[in-house]
Amino acid sequence: MLKPFLTTAAVLFFGHAAYALDIGTTIDVPCPFGDCKAGISLSYLGNYDIPTGFTENGVEVGGLSGIDFDPSTGRYIAISDDRSEKAPARFYDLDIDVDASGLKGVTVVDHVTLKDKDGQPFAVKKVDGESIRLGKDGIYWTSEGDGKAVLPPFVRVANRDGSFLREFSLPDDFAPTTDKSAGIRDNLAFEGITFLSGGDVLVGTESALYQDGPITTLTNGALARLIRYDATNGVQKAQYVYPISPIPQAPPMASGWNDFGLSEIMALDDRHLLSIERGFAQGIGNSVVISMFDLDGATDVANIPSLAKTDQRIVPVRKTQIMDLRALGLAPDNIEGISFGKAKDGTDLLILVADNNFNPMQKTQFFAFKVIRRPF
Repeated sequence: MLKPFLTTAAVLFFGHAAYALDIGTTIDVPCPFGDCKAGISLSYLGNYDIPTGFTENGVEVGGLSGIDFDPSTGRYIAISDDRSEKAPARFYDLDIDVDASGLKGVTVVDHVTLKDKDGQPFAVKKVDGESIRLGKDGIYWTSEGDGKAVLPPFVRVANRDGSFLREFSLPDDFAPTTDKSAGIRDNLAFEGITFLSGGDVLVGTESALYQDGPITTLTNGALARLIRYDATNGVQKAQYVYPISPIPQAPPMASGWNDFGLSEIMALDDRHLLSIERGFAQGIGNSVVISMFDLDGATDVANIPSLAKTDQRIVPVRKTQIMDLRALGLAPDNIEGISFGKAKDGTDLLILVADNNFNPMQKTQFFAFKVIRRPF
């Protein structure tokens, strides 16, 4: 969850930015890692914005932090990171009107309230939904918890009606601590979830745990952890290190705020995945970079309590940049969700969604791409 505040300069940037990328423009990455089987090719289909304040059945739509395609309906589910403050914690059912000719609109069909273990809607500030995926036996979703309130993050499985099914085990040293000696940082916890093709679940933190070193700066990256779970029993199988890149842009003022973190992951097969790293620089705007990364050869760090203090040699996952949305001429907001999908005309799609933080100066933003060539 990235919660930027916008200066006048940033508001002007967003208000007057032109989407310079033409519909039909191809983005081609033929051989990531030098492996042409990993090649990906996309064609831009456009963007669509839902303004902050829009409501569906009296519930404000916003905070969309994760999205996934439902092939049984041809629609999408998208989780809100509202901490039950605007309305009870929930996910939305979305109909995205897109085909090979472009993205035409997004309809919010309905919303489903997520329930706690007692079958009740979550109380205010007791949950922070961040990512969502549709599994064979239910809806898999994450909560970042609350570092300030020492509320642990979690991975849970829900029925389609939002009711609780089961919870994954939380590995040692991920729970927040009052002295900040270990565990998740506030707002930088379980931000991404995906299914590997073999059936395991991978969950990613947005930035480094306290014991693993500092968060990103303009000159240094950070070490996030990826937890590999057995989906059937919610037990950890391994952990890997994901190297987050340094903050790509500095704010124009010396006291300006900026950040950069891992906001979502999506599997391509059992070892290759796409990631979203995104950040905000006050007075400039958002940076959004999509990379491909490879688990093969990465060190299992599940038994290494601190990445900063270990003497053991650690190999992180390999990653290579696929596209930078700003460099393409787009003006991305706070992109936090990614999903493959399929249009009604059969077009294979890649969909991105932005979390507006319920901020009137931001928007719930969608980008659509036609998948010309998908890896693996």
